Amino acid sequence: MTALLFLLATFPVKTVQASGTGNMDGGGGSFGTGTSQNKWSNGDEGVRVTIVSASDGTPVSSSIDISNANPGDIVVHFTKTCKSAYRAGAPLSISEDAYSCIRPSQSLPAIISTEEGGSNIEQIKRYFTDEQVLRGICGHCEFDFDTLIGGEYKVMVEPLAFVTFQGLRTAMTATEAALYDNLLGGRMRSLMPSLSHQNLPLAIFLETSDLGFPAWGGSRTTAASNDNIISALGIGIVRFDEEVTPIVADYEYRVDTDVITAVTVSGGQADPDHPVKVEFEINGTSYTVNNVYYPSGSSQLVWVMWHTPSTPQMVDISVSVRGGGTPGRNSLTARIVDLDGNDPPNPTANDRNDSYSPGGAIMPVNPEKTSASWSVWTASWQEYWVWHSDWKWKEEECGEDCPEGCEIEHGRWEDEGEWKDDGWWTFNLVTYTASLAADMRLDPDSMSPTASSTSLKSGYGVNISVNSTTSSNQTSAVTGSQTAVSYFPEFYYRGYWRLLERTSGGLNASYQFKVNEYSTMGRRTHFTPVWMKDGSYIVYTYLLDCWTPDGMLAVNLSDSVNISGNLWMDWHIAPKK
Repeated sequence: MTALLFLLATFPVKTVQASGTGNMDGGGGSFGTGTSQNKWSNGDEGVRVTIVSASDGTPVSSSIDISNANPGDIVVHFTKTCKSAYRAGAPLSISEDAYSCIRPSQSLPAIISTEEGGSNIEQIKRYFTDEQVLRGICGHCEFDFDTLIGGEYKVMVEPLAFVTFQGLRTAMTATEAALYDNLLGGRMRSLMPSLSHQNLPLAIFLETSDLGFPAWGGSRTTAASNDNIISALGIGIVRFDEEVTPIVADYEYRVDTDVITAVTVSGGQADPDHPVKVEFEINGTSYTVNNVYYPSGSSQLVWVMWHTPSTPQMVDISVSVRGGGTPGRNSLTARIVDLDGNDPPNPTANDRNDSYSPGGAIMPVNPEKTSASWSVWTASWQEYWVWHSDWKWKEEECGEDCPEGCEIEHGRWEDEGEWKDDGWWTFNLVTYTASLAADMRLDPDSMSPTASSTSLKSGYGVNISVNSTTSSNQTSAVTGSQTAVSYFPEFYYRGYWRLLERTSGGLNASYQFKVNEYSTMGRRTHFTPVWMKDGSYIVYTYLLDCWTPDGMLAVNLSDSVNISGNLWMDWHIAPKK
């Protein structure tokens, strides 16, 4: 009874005041049909909450599970481990302890969207930024509330589901579902993908990148891959004393970039005799797409390629249609961002980082798409020649045998008709494709005096070479890749990055580091920290901005060199003779 009274006290019914800002967004799609051995029921849900360090996401409290349900029949669970702990290398292990869960007096809002009704991400935000809810969380985690809201800590929120999987009642977060599916060789995805890989991970994800986890830019309604779930989905964060700008844009583009904006036009019948005209108004410039047509009851994808401004800003895009059709969206918003200017600080030979943990340097996995397809209606005329009669009476004068005063009309009917083509337009859907292939190579800088082809001492520089090829059977409708961003293990792949310089463009693009301002020899290099431990030094690069009518193609790349020793080993000090 004492424990029950304590739990009730930690989650009061009355909402009093908001504290913090919720960095959360959500989505979901329709569910498939379950079985008695593999199923999920509406309301069998909750959240896992953990207080973490605002600097790197390290847990500073135990994780607690909260649910309106009373899942006393759970037999499989995974030790209440949070997402950032898994990222740091915590193993997925089934707990033999009885499962426990807090049932709050102030009921949770719906977390997982269902066919009966979607969850409301704004309600979820309000719930977890409510002061009394946060005080309750602090009470159960034995953490001081005033310390929590001081700005050095954040609250991590992960959607949680209670499912029957292979006949066993199981509690799991989205991250645990993906990790478990990896262990099972994809069996969970094959049996219940609508829950484990769609509605659970898409219940909560980040609006803006935080704690090294990226904002989610992929589909909000279809199943995600295990890698994308582990790296980016099934996580929300409550921040304190930080200004958060929610992403409200339909598109996010980089500055000074060729991009493609697409809409779908439908309604009525459009053919080459009665085509539709689509007009895009973008940043004060009009773009017109003429001769758009499609069969009755269908639609046509229409797009325009344009170049983004050179400075960060919001751009409004309006779409209008003339000729009877209507666009899927009349207005869109694009956020233009600049990735430049976040280079690492100048490293020095005396730098130290005794607290660095290689296990915490987990490479991100950003949304990846390496192929695209789109379809365009074409029309051809089907001839059908028909004789159209035009009978006319041809009068004739009376002949010699005609009696005097004959009043009978003389003549004959003649058909002065003509052949006419009564054909019609036939439509054919032509499919186009595009693909992106890329490779990355990391090498020790040639100015490193003791480096080999694959190994160097810490403190010396590395060079990068990224090459990409974009292929398409409609090259006029695609761009090559235009942006590449590299991240480094000494910063746990967050906080600092290098925007690579595109040294050749078009469909075959190449990239290198920009000239390092701290290089006395003007080298295109990144200096490894002198304190970096021996072992594999892996650089991660995200290659993106390859635009097609079917969206952006992007790929995750990485390569490594081996660190062995440090630059001080190349120095020898001796007395002057």
